[in-house]
Amino acid sequence: MSEVTRILESIQSGDPKAAEELLPLVYEELRRLAAAKMAMEAPGHTLQATALVHEAWIRLSGQRNQHYQNRHCFFGAAAEVMRRILVDRARRRKAARHGSGQERVELDAVEIASINDEAIQGVHEVLDELAKLDPQKAEIVKLRFFVGLSFEEIAALLGLNERTIRRHWTFAKAWMCKELEIETPR
Repeated sequence: MSEVTRILESIQSGDPKAAEELLPLVYEELRRLAAAKMAMEAPGHTLQATALVHEAWIRLSGQRNQHYQNRHCFFGAAAEVMRRILVDRARRRKAARHGSGQERVELDAVEIASINDEAIQGVHEVLDELAKLDPQKAEIVKLRFFVGLSFEEIAALLGLNERTIRRHWTFAKAWMCKELEIETPR
């Protein structure tokens, strides 16, 4: 059992000091994941990786009746929270500046390309639909696109082999391209 899992169990059993022990253990990894995501943002964005981590931590620690069974569940929840923060931010900026309408999202052969705020909302909506059809593939997209994990890191986190992760990623990317009505990369 990892130290993170042990502390998550302590939090679940009501230990008030356990959350204080958890943050130092996961902060650097959350910061690295947020930095990877922020590196894919369009130039000129104002949100910094540190601010994204802090906002995610506030939301994670503020959730009542949320129990994380292990490290994987915790980082999956963190990926989802970071995704929602970026989507909410994109929606606010879009509403303030651009009104409605979606912009095309270009996907390259290796990973989803950096996209602007308007397109993040489209990706978010399509990802919600994918989650209804195949939650595991949607989780892989969240971890790859919104958190910036490598295929190797996702495989280790989900307990699958890297080839399976790559296959699911390819399928999810093609499905999302179809739903977003853009040409699938070759």
